[in-house]
Amino acid sequence: MDERLKILYISHYFPPEVNAPASRVSEMAHRWAENGADVTVLTCFPNHPNGIIPKEYRGMWHCRERRGGVNVVRTYVYAAANKGFFRRILNYLSFMFSSLFVGTVMSKRPDILIATSPQFFVAVAGYVISRIKRCKFVFEVRDLWPEEIVAVGAIKNKMAIRALEALEMFLYRKADIIVAVAQGTIDLLKARGIPERKLALVPNGVDIDFFMARAEGRQVRKQLGIDGKFVVGYIGTHGMAHKLETILQAAAKIRMRDDIMFLFVGDGAEKARLIRMADDMKLTNVAFRDQVPREKVPEFYSACDVCLVPLRKAELFTRNIPSKIYEIMASGRPIIISTEGESRRLVEASGAGTGARPEDPDDLAGQIIRLSRDPAACRAMGHSGYSFVLANSSRARLADDYLAILKGVVEGSFSMPATNKIETKAENKYGAAKRARARV
Repeated sequence: MDERLKILYISHYFPPEVNAPASRVSEMAHRWAENGADVTVLTCFPNHPNGIIPKEYRGMWHCRERRGGVNVVRTYVYAAANKGFFRRILNYLSFMFSSLFVGTVMSKRPDILIATSPQFFVAVAGYVISRIKRCKFVFEVRDLWPEEIVAVGAIKNKMAIRALEALEMFLYRKADIIVAVAQGTIDLLKARGIPERKLALVPNGVDIDFFMARAEGRQVRKQLGIDGKFVVGYIGTHGMAHKLETILQAAAKIRMRDDIMFLFVGDGAEKARLIRMADDMKLTNVAFRDQVPREKVPEFYSACDVCLVPLRKAELFTRNIPSKIYEIMASGRPIIISTEGESRRLVEASGAGTGARPEDPDDLAGQIIRLSRDPAACRAMGHSGYSFVLANSSRARLADDYLAILKGVVEGSFSMPATNKIETKAENKYGAAKRARARV
């Protein structure tokens, strides 16, 4: 393009928050800025997951920052911990209204606007701003709302669900394109009648260089007093979607193995309940640690001998690919994934790990014991996962594909990116390798 592409990216989450949406938005935005785009991220004051706004941001209605070539505009939000349905809805709605005002009144006209879920009230603000600013509107779908909050039981009122579903379909129809992070989402939207020409796949990936420094894990193990143990780690949000009590039930089944330790790192709506549950079960083989800064996450992955990726038993989660899968692969650690569907196929086809039935503590315990007795298999899985992300899941390459999509939408020449073909080839390659191993 003759002039810099002006991008407005609206996200409820952004660093210093450390969840998956914050990481994706930040890394994409910085890569686009490096490639010459004029990028502005409109977000709220950080408060996830504990509902506490850092001291340096308190008492302000909005502020502007410059982060590595990216303009960051922060605006008011009703701060709420990641628990309690009604307070979370107030949190979402307050950002919708404040971002709508700031995005309309205080931002320059972009060429294209991206609104990213989860929580599609962000997309409501994005759509309205895009109409006022007369720019292209991209709806980035990470998680399907309201399907996810229904799946975890957070909302049950049928009238409210129907209203949210109507709003969801309205946003799909009004978007110039819809960017999904998983093929399962693409398939579902096509089944709902969304034209394929409006759909693009830009999967989650990982900043591989960020996770390269793995040697520091030994220091973490020493600090936590778990040296010499086979460490089974869960690192991430302790939320309703993950059914983490299954891990505690598995820990109870193998408590006689004093060489195996379960490590939970993170925060979320379910954490306090999980700690109480572990106490009630008198589990001495389980340790909980608070959420760590983003720069410390690779050290904690590398402190684990195997990492867990559990999800609830629900059809919705068979279409998801949690971003932590790519982080674990980049850390060279084997994965036990407790779900069915797309993410399990990725883990098994790449050789990065093995699967356990969702919400089945017996199966999970059995897989943990098996890997604890086979360090060679753990090393092979870690190596396979790392090789896979190195070849296929670099966030920089995916960001370049995404930028090409955005330019195509603005210029009226959008077509499906090579990302789809690359991922398909990679899955075929690793699927063939797995089948070959099975025949030996």
